[in-house]
Amino acid sequence: MQILQNGRFAVSTWSLHRLLGPVYGYSPDPDKSAAPKEPYGPGAAELIDMPAALAARGIHRLEVCSFHLPSLDAAYLSELHDAMTASDVLFQTLLVEDGDPSHPETAGRDVRWMAEWIDIAAALGAQKMRVIAGKEKPTEENLSRSAGHLGWLAERAEGSGVRVVVENWFDLLPSPVEMNWLLDRLDGKVGLNGDLGNWAAPAKYEGLADIMRRAEICHAKADYGVAGLDADDYRKCLEMCERAGYAGPFTLIYDSPFFSDEWDGILLQKAFIEDFLRETPARRTA
Repeated sequence: MQILQNGRFAVSTWSLHRLLGPVYGYSPDPDKSAAPKEPYGPGAAELIDMPAALAARGIHRLEVCSFHLPSLDAAYLSELHDAMTASDVLFQTLLVEDGDPSHPETAGRDVRWMAEWIDIAAALGAQKMRVIAGKEKPTEENLSRSAGHLGWLAERAEGSGVRVVVENWFDLLPSPVEMNWLLDRLDGKVGLNGDLGNWAAPAKYEGLADIMRRAEICHAKADYGVAGLDADDYRKCLEMCERAGYAGPFTLIYDSPFFSDEWDGILLQKAFIEDFLRETPARRTA
């Protein structure tokens, strides 16, 4: 297994959305409220306690969804940064969960709002900031609009210590064709967070083998059925990462009601990937 700073595993707060409870709907849309809502219940833990909870389980990288931040005040951001440092947990990515740089009417407004999160990400010590590339259909016009706005956003992030990344997500990026076109157009200014669960099987496997060669980080989401984790699908996704030469961290994305305790699902996926990585040298020499 490749040795990376703070290990090869991260957890997204999305994997703990029932434990964390309230979400805060930060949005560029002035008609939307950031007041807390509880679509997943009241929760039983605070975000500020998650770095220590991760470290206790041997995981030292964290990704935070923007809607899990209970405050954007400088004092709170500093407190969360200090909690990460105290637990030796790396703030891998701030996930900005709204905005659409491909929208023909609101793209400019949305990307300016996204730019406001750069300073927040920097204050938290985040290495990366994942933004939505676009939700519109993948026409040449919409892709070009997204590329222009994302390039501007990346320029705004220069010197901040925060790298802007996008994800193979939503309607704008339904296949490697659009994903590669966008990344080529951006010429390295914006990176890729490859997600194993956003595209549908069976086409997703070859798609992942294509794009994961360009990925810097990976959302390692597993599918679950009535019998539990879909091991065949998860293994095939990991095989595609291996085929692509991906050697970065895996962010454990657990999004299932199968386990009442979300940590059980997270740690099951971690163990599955660890087993896969241990077997990798044997497969290469077989």
